Amino acid sequence: MHSTSRRLSAPGFVKRALVCALAVPALMAAAPIAAKTLVYCSEGSPENFYPGVNTTGTSFDANSQIYSRIVDFERGGTAVVPGLAERWTISPDGKEYTFHLRKGVKWHSNRNFKPSRDMNADDIIFAVERMWKESNPYFKVTSSNHSYFSDMGLDKLLKSVEKIDDHTVKMTLTKPDAPFLSSWAMEFAAVQSKEYADAMLKAGTPEKIDQEPIGTGPFYLVQYQKDAIIRYKAFPSYYGGKAKIDDLVFSITPDASVRWAKLQKGECHVMPYPNPADLDAMRKDSRIAVLEQPGLNIGYLAYNVTKKPFDDVRVRKAVNMAINKQAIIDAVYMSTGVAAKNPIPPTQWSYNNAIKDDPFDQAAAKKLLAEAGYANGFTTDLWAMPVQRPYNPNAKRIAELMQADLAKVGIKAEIKSFEWGEYRKRMQNGEHQMGMLGWTGDNGDPDNFLHTLLGCESAKANGSNVAKFCYKPFDDLVVKAKTITDTAERTKLYQQAQVIFKEQAPWFTIAHAVQLKPMRKEVIDFKLSPFGRHTFYGVDIKE
Repeated sequence: MHSTSRRLSAPGFVKRALVCALAVPALMAAAPIAAKTLVYCSEGSPENFYPGVNTTGTSFDANSQIYSRIVDFERGGTAVVPGLAERWTISPDGKEYTFHLRKGVKWHSNRNFKPSRDMNADDIIFAVERMWKESNPYFKVTSSNHSYFSDMGLDKLLKSVEKIDDHTVKMTLTKPDAPFLSSWAMEFAAVQSKEYADAMLKAGTPEKIDQEPIGTGPFYLVQYQKDAIIRYKAFPSYYGGKAKIDDLVFSITPDASVRWAKLQKGECHVMPYPNPADLDAMRKDSRIAVLEQPGLNIGYLAYNVTKKPFDDVRVRKAVNMAINKQAIIDAVYMSTGVAAKNPIPPTQWSYNNAIKDDPFDQAAAKKLLAEAGYANGFTTDLWAMPVQRPYNPNAKRIAELMQADLAKVGIKAEIKSFEWGEYRKRMQNGEHQMGMLGWTGDNGDPDNFLHTLLGCESAKANGSNVAKFCYKPFDDLVVKAKTITDTAERTKLYQQAQVIFKEQAPWFTIAHAVQLKPMRKEVIDFKLSPFGRHTFYGVDIKE
């Protein structure tokens, strides 16, 4: 997830506070006087309105309201359900997927563009080829880094994507792939209008499709002002039926204590990522409900294994033993986190509970450092995220606790941070020696953690594997597990991979955070997403 990282948007998009009045006047005029408005206090601005180049939950949340995908996850669950495709068939060899698309699916419109047709197979093919083919005129618009698509190996997995007719698309794979169907329910796979893309290309403004987006989703974009507000309206012609709320507002509020103050005053209805210290007060407030469930996430400190001294496994193991993990959890996560020993959360199938975590043992850490030739320690950087994330409530405070522990074994760590977009970009380029990040699962499959975050495929520049860990015995297991459909067989491979992960120690695994969602009691039927997403279709509000 998600989840952790990625991509700076087109320069024009970042530089100006983009205010697009995208509303269609006729629709605005038709809105009832007593419209139902739900305000979500989001934690940050989206990087852009094209999910194919994003990996942060912040961007996905802003985009999720606007777009549809070929298939979807059920609300609040991980089961794949129909989306733009109402049904699909899979060939016996697992290599051909035929999607039968819904008829009569309407596109939004805006001041730049009025669609002349319904969604069809051309739009699905455009959505795939934009991420896949460098020859596509949109491949490099906004960013050429289609992170998820390439980190999951879809660029090599797809053999062909063909239009059988206007409402049928066939995808052929080079080999079977167990997570393939759930991949297309993930946020990055949003479908954009080929007709809109062609029109903007012709007008010489291709970037508009990612700045002033048009989708087939339950809400259309009315206005966006960077670092301030996003306004959406319910799309009356949405194929699933009009949303229960009329207006959706994202009030961009980076500070968790400010979000909590707004929630108390009724200035927002739902907020993400509360401060652990505020939870008692939230639970005691009669106007507030706090939804919670174990998070499908991991917060970690990645060692850049391509840089000295972290190219030596003894140094990585020594740092693991030098840091007091439980003290970090007690001080920062409080009741909202559990100590992590594996790169996947305990709620994920194939979790290997037999693995023992590295002990907190500073004497043993010093001994290992001496063996590795660092008896007097060394100097390193230690990167900490500038923002609260679902997997880490306060990276700066954690960095300070780590810094103090490391000093005791002779390691001098300098804490560094950057603006969030810049931070992710630099970590993906491998500029750090040690850096904190994390991940929230996107599809309920272990592959999404073990291959996407630790496989060789994503260890390249710009990839989500920020440890730059490419270890053949590990990679062989996670690549093989993708091609098998038998869950018991896959579980064995993933459990072996977790053993190798622990031996090689590319990360110090910090914690799995509990997902908490404080909201006003007038909010009806908001469902927690296992992937930490915030979607508002199906949600209602008491008058």
